[in-house]
Amino acid sequence: MYDFIIVGGGIVGMSTAWQLKKQRPRARILVLEKESDVGKHQTGRNAGVIHAGIYYQPGSLKASFCHRGVEATMQFCRARDIPYQQCGKLLVATNEIELARMESLFQRCQQNDPTTSMLGKAQLRSQEPTIRGEAAIFSPRTGIVDFRLVCKAMARQFVDDGGKLRPGSEVTGINEQESHVTVTANGDTYDGKFLIACSGLMADRTARMQGIDIDFELIPFRGEFYRIDPELAAGLNHLVYPIPDPALPFLGVHLTRRINGDVIVGPNAVLSLKREGYGKFEISREDLLAMVTFPGFWKVLRQNLRPGLRELAESWFKTAYIHRVQKYLPAIKTSDLHPFPPGIRAQPVTRDGNIIDDFLFAKSARSLHVCNAPSPAATSAIPIGEHICNEALQASE
Repeated sequence: MYDFIIVGGGIVGMSTAWQLKKQRPRARILVLEKESDVGKHQTGRNAGVIHAGIYYQPGSLKASFCHRGVEATMQFCRARDIPYQQCGKLLVATNEIELARMESLFQRCQQNDPTTSMLGKAQLRSQEPTIRGEAAIFSPRTGIVDFRLVCKAMARQFVDDGGKLRPGSEVTGINEQESHVTVTANGDTYDGKFLIACSGLMADRTARMQGIDIDFELIPFRGEFYRIDPELAAGLNHLVYPIPDPALPFLGVHLTRRINGDVIVGPNAVLSLKREGYGKFEISREDLLAMVTFPGFWKVLRQNLRPGLRELAESWFKTAYIHRVQKYLPAIKTSDLHPFPPGIRAQPVTRDGNIIDDFLFAKSARSLHVCNAPSPAATSAIPIGEHICNEALQASE
């Protein structure tokens, strides 16, 4: 009998496991991960940005977790010699509409992080000679890291402290009883006094597997990136983002320095027909059927039809994709774009068509499910894990 069973070996699951073992050294804790190693999906396929949390609604879980997560992530990396850089980020306004949006966004940035500042046109040109814009917001606390390395370090620490990690264990059944929870994975059964589910792209199905009543479906969006030529990348000093359109759920195509020296451009946001399908032509009948039979999917599709068609066109035609970047990096050409692994974002949508943008949890007497851990979940993984530990310990006592 385990004291805790954790489903999912992404960065949220491993942060929770590592911290739970640290808080309860004598507890028997098991992590079940269906892949051969930890961090293979959203954790290992994101842009690697340590977000400063400047966009988010002040007082939201997103803002709170992210604000605490920046320093916690860097402190974790320093203690384990994981390379990271605090290179800063520029949000660039290129026209009058974006300037107006920038003024409003800057007020929120200041509430979330007082270190942010406004740069005029000349200051922007001085900071980034190849970038064109009328003005910019500068976030000095933003950084970069390889979150897969962070996740693997958490897993090593968890195992070194006596935790049990079982990769290659896909959960197919969860049965909650009065005294414990029984989890079935690859034909084996495991009993635990309390279950924590950090299932990422499968979070809704894990909750339903246990019989928990939820009113949302995870809709997968594929984010496509390109790596840009090293010569062009060498002229960039910061991360460079557009001013986001508040009417759209995503931040827009941006330039991201990687910890290995590469610079990538992206992501777009294209509806994926398979939750863990990273190629354009990958289709899952189960995933497709779940989407088209869910009323909220069609409502979101209607609400975002025009931007959705634009994203689809840009996915197939580099010239359309590159046009969004050329407004602030005019030197970039389609020949500068080279293949880079895409990622999948799990976007929860309610039955009435609302997009869930903050962290979302579901509970039962002997379980806690992380139903939505949106970006910046990787940055926020340590405070999220701490929050989950506290909730689980309180519920299990």
